[in-house]
Amino acid sequence: MVEDANKSTKDILGDVVNSPSSIFSDKRKLELDYVPSFLPHREDKIKELGIIFKDILTEGYVRSIRALALGKTGTGKTATTSAFEREFRKIAEERGSKVTMVHINCHKQRTLYLISLEIANRLKLPVPTRGLSSQEIFKIIHDHLDKRNIHLILTLDEFNQFIDSAPQDELYFLARIYDEISATTKRISYIFIVNDTYSLYRLDKSIKDHIVQRIIEFPPYSSHELFDILKARAEEAFVKGAVLDETLKFISDIYGNERGGSGNARAAIETLVVAGEIAEKQGALMVTLEHAKEANSSINPEVPQILDNLMDADLHQLLLIKALIQLVKRGKSEEVQMGVLESEYQKLCSEFGEEPRKHTQVYEHIRRLRQYGVLNTRQSGKGMRGRTTLISFTLPLDQKFEDFVDSKIRGKMVSR
Repeated sequence: MVEDANKSTKDILGDVVNSPSSIFSDKRKLELDYVPSFLPHREDKIKELGIIFKDILTEGYVRSIRALALGKTGTGKTATTSAFEREFRKIAEERGSKVTMVHINCHKQRTLYLISLEIANRLKLPVPTRGLSSQEIFKIIHDHLDKRNIHLILTLDEFNQFIDSAPQDELYFLARIYDEISATTKRISYIFIVNDTYSLYRLDKSIKDHIVQRIIEFPPYSSHELFDILKARAEEAFVKGAVLDETLKFISDIYGNERGGSGNARAAIETLVVAGEIAEKQGALMVTLEHAKEANSSINPEVPQILDNLMDADLHQLLLIKALIQLVKRGKSEEVQMGVLESEYQKLCSEFGEEPRKHTQVYEHIRRLRQYGVLNTRQSGKGMRGRTTLISFTLPLDQKFEDFVDSKIRGKMVSR
């Protein structure tokens, strides 16, 4: 800015820090670890958790309860379980029941030993950091709970990280702790949070049966649901009237699951944050549609590079992309089986008067598109009949990307 040309760095930063925001009223309400009092479209999940764990508040209850929160990133698993923990603890206090909650992220605490130390630390137990095994620390924890008549609900977030890295004996101990610890009253219950079922299918049945008991599924959010979430956050975090509804609708449409997006509320909220920061930097009084578009471009810096990689893409590579777009939009699923994609691709080839490529060449095109950064591929797990390749996009689908692919296909057809 011209007015800043003759100012020192100290003065420029002083102006920024000391000037009240014309956009944000409480930016903390947009942070990922913030848990609002109202969670739109996750009320039924909180109710499910309440039904599962309510027996803990029944006098003399002795069974260890396990719940599994299953859903992709940004579907509200952490926020929902955190809200449940907060309110369930309050209800327990009102009823005179001793219930404590410990929420641990297994991405940070990836071993049973670190998990056991973190629980002890949260319970303020004086456990030595050396000389004891994780099993011994768990015994100390359980004895502490038993002496004080306390029930612990232990939430293990990103539990798939622990599954992927922990030895079988640690998984066995955690899942079947009361086979190892002799106790009349089972005082530790679990909420396991996982992003997908792939890691679970790899578990030994004797372990899996103790983890996969009551499943609470968190589907990706639709555009309508994301709009309600963004609207609620905007009312808490922004100056009244600072965010236009069309801005919220644009962001929710990008990520809405039924439009081929990820259904990821975290990504949608992050886009809203960046849009607000852009508006604030420009001295605007409202977060407009243009701010949201700019935020979306900046938050996905790989998109221009991916589109650049596709400038020289083969016609049949583009037809495969178009086939995947159609399947994702039609089936409301981010991942498509290789055989299904080939079938859709062959139909498109017929529409465009093209001879479809053989399976080997199609697979090579898929491999090349993965190198371009357009597609993700992975092998299916045990939950699917047979072994197949599952294919998905690396970037959220939007109209701009679809238009780009269509224009490239038209260009290739004209030039033939």
